[in-house]
This record gives sequence, structure tokens and C-alpha cells, in this order.
Amino acid sequence: MAESTASPGYEYDPDAEHNFPDGRLNAVLPTVLSDPEIETYLEAQNVNAVTRKGYNDHGPKHIEIVRNRALNLYDLLKGGNVAFNGAADQGLEEADEPVIIALAATLHDIGHVVHRDEHAYYSIPLAADILDRLLSDFEFYDTQEAIRMKAEVLHAILCHHTEEDPLTLEAGVIRVADALDMERGRSRIPYEKGGRGINTLSSQAIENVTLEPGDGRPVLVEIEMINAAGVYQVDNLLKAKLKRSGLEDHVRIVAVNTKAEAGDQLVERIEL
Repeated sequence: MAESTASPGYEYDPDAEHNFPDGRLNAVLPTVLSDPEIETYLEAQNVNAVTRKGYNDHGPKHIEIVRNRALNLYDLLKGGNVAFNGAADQGLEEADEPVIIALAATLHDIGHVVHRDEHAYYSIPLAADILDRLLSDFEFYDTQEAIRMKAEVLHAILCHHTEEDPLTLEAGVIRVADALDMERGRSRIPYEKGGRGINTLSSQAIENVTLEPGDGRPVLVEIEMINAAGVYQVDNLLKAKLKRSGLEDHVRIVAVNTKAEAGDQLVERIEL
């Protein structure tokens, strides 16, 4: 298995108790994490995004954080008895839901190797080739099931960063989890190179993001900011990803500026 770069707040543990059947995920994930082709894509996709365009990190660290947060979000939603539809609509099993999520989270940004602009569309053919090879290695997926799994993974990849709305909750999880990678480490590379764009500065303002069981909704996302620049990450990016994700009624988001001046309600607390 590839060496882990620790993700803030949560790391998927195959030995832990989960609110979903995890046998297939636990069989697939070690192969995904150690696959040389996937590893190379995750490193190469940062060249256009960071080296050439100066965007925030879109490499292996980003992918690990998104995958962990997607599985954390999925686990909390399942614990709240939220019914997922992607695998079910295809006649697949509940155990296939987390596999779809993990694969989509891992491959969602590989289109960056072609170009940052419209990268979700470029990710589709590249991920399709990987999925054809990868899914054929597991005895629990015959040809028909592998095709249906591939369809759901590609749908989730496409909808993470495009105008197309997610049609499944699995895809909605990927869309929201992508935006949940917003802590200071996300901007580390461009910030160290002198980048001072709003994405970089607002990421520097986010100290901590946690996902917990909610009160009244299955998921509570708590975001700790250290200055008002973090409002951009919460209101402009995360809010946009949550909208029409299918998860709006299941996720509560609270952001608190721990350094706000007393009585400054504008930047002291935001709730979505």
C-alpha cells in the first residue's frame, strides 16, 4: 500500500465499525492506493494546476483528503438513514456505494493532466480506461456489473466541477467533499511560491474542518476560521457545491471566525 499522507481530521480505517457494508471497499482500496498508474496521474495532475496555473494543490494530498472526507460524509449520512440511489438504480448492491465514492474521489481530478480548464470532462476518458482495467481484477464484478459501476463513478466525476447537477447522492457526496478540502494545507504550494489570489488567501484563513453527527440533520460540518477571508471558501465555494448536490437537507454547515472582534456578527459566524 502507498505511504499515507495524513489527512486532517479523519482517515478511513478499514478495521473500524461503519454504518455501511465495507467488505468490497476494503478489498478494492488497497489496490487503488498502490496502483502505479493512478499514483503517477495524481502527481502529474498538479503540474498544470499548480506549477503552470498557480492554483491550490490538486495532487495526491488533495485526493487523499477528498477521499477520506467523502467516506466520512457517506458514513455519517448512512448513520442518519439517508438512502442512496446510484448503485441501487443500477441494480448493484449497497456494498458498491462506498466503492463508487472512493473511486470517484480518487480519479475526479486526473483531467488536469490535459488542462485545468474543463478538467472534469477530460477526466472522463482517462478514468474510464483505468476503471476498465481496475474493476476487471475483482471477482465480485462481472462484465455487466463493472460497466454499471463504471457508469456511476464517471457520473460522480463529471458532476464534481461542472454545471451538470448530480443525479445520485453518491455524486453529491463527491461534489461536496471536494469543497471540504479547504484548510490551510490546501494552499501550501502556491502560497509558498508567492501566490496571493483569493483562493490561496481564503484557504490560509481556514484553520480546521470537522464532520460530526448533527442534531436534526445527519451531518454537521464545523469550520474554524482565523480571519474574514475564509468567508470566500465557505460562502462562494462550499455553498455553491452544496447547492443542488442532493445533500442540502442532510448537511448543516457552521463556520466560526475565532479571531473576530467582539460584536462583529458579519464575520463572526456563518451558517448554511
